[in-house]
Amino acid sequence: MRRRRAHRHLNITTHPELDRFAEQLTKQRIIGVDLEADSMYHFREKVCLIQIAAPHTTAVIDPLQIDNLAVLKPVFKNSGILKVFHGADYDIRSLYRDFKISINNLFDTELACRFLGFKETGLEAVLIKRYNVHLDKKYQRKDWSKRPLPQEMIAYAAKDVRYLIPLAKSLQQELKNKGRLSWVEEECRHLSKVRPTNNNLGPLFVGFKGAGKLGPRGLAVLEELLQMRKKIAQQQDSPLFRIIGNKSLLMLAETRPSNLNKLRKSEILGSKQIDRYGQAVVTAVTKALQIPIKNLPKYPRKTAPMVPAIVAKRVKELRTWRDRTARQLKVDPAIIGTKALISAIAVQKPLTISSLSKMKALKTWQTKEFGHDIIDILKSVG
Repeated sequence: MRRRRAHRHLNITTHPELDRFAEQLTKQRIIGVDLEADSMYHFREKVCLIQIAAPHTTAVIDPLQIDNLAVLKPVFKNSGILKVFHGADYDIRSLYRDFKISINNLFDTELACRFLGFKETGLEAVLIKRYNVHLDKKYQRKDWSKRPLPQEMIAYAAKDVRYLIPLAKSLQQELKNKGRLSWVEEECRHLSKVRPTNNNLGPLFVGFKGAGKLGPRGLAVLEELLQMRKKIAQQQDSPLFRIIGNKSLLMLAETRPSNLNKLRKSEILGSKQIDRYGQAVVTAVTKALQIPIKNLPKYPRKTAPMVPAIVAKRVKELRTWRDRTARQLKVDPAIIGTKALISAIAVQKPLTISSLSKMKALKTWQTKEFGHDIIDILKSVG
């Protein structure tokens, strides 16, 4: 009787250990990958652990103790090795931001679950349903940048990634049975190319939830408060929300307390926050209140163009078709086509497969599976 090979656990903290493991990875056809970061505890987040599972080995790599991960680049770039992530967007951006690691041949199990119509697609929910495996989430919000890490935290990190390979294989088979594997593979190719966004352009209030309802003066106050908070967070190496929360900043921009007495009476901040940041808040508010009216900022609103009745009719018919198709396939309608995509198709009105396939927002699998349906609707509406 053939003995089952034992699963090894590696805790990699040195260059020689990483070199040996990377060499082993080059012989694999599939690996599972997960990360732990410290965004809850620092101003600039960083990757604190990289967990990689091969069929018989799980390794926890410590990039805070190994200053160069270049040896992993060829592994992630190798298109002969399938890299399995769950909810890959954040991880792909983080690996590129911190280590310039790019990924070829990605399979995102969270994406696969959505294309199979799963109601819950979080890894914990999926593993409970599939394998009756319960992930202990008590370490999820811990500070992963602290060293030394307790053994139980390292074990927790390793457990998440171990099930990604069997999960990926079973999901691939289900997608294949439903004729949707090529859909997910194409989506994963696009997903693997995401990169970190540069948020240093323009005022900080742009994209801030609730800023759009403020007038010019309120926006000026909010901008000064946001700049103040960012500066303090950088100085203290703390995440923004640990200085002053977004909801409190918005209330301060609306009430605009111009002295400490007014700030205390507003009861927007706690006593500790007032002791630490009260004077900075008052200074920021006062500065914004002194800005001349002609120099006050305006919220950049995109004025929606007038939609001709015929375009609105096309949108309605396309949405009806999309929702009906989604019910038949038992998936979220956005998988068939987002609202933005439906609108773009209605405006451009491509009447051939060739013209439809030239739309950048449309994936090849969408054109192949639904192209004729879309064109028939456009032709029928006019």
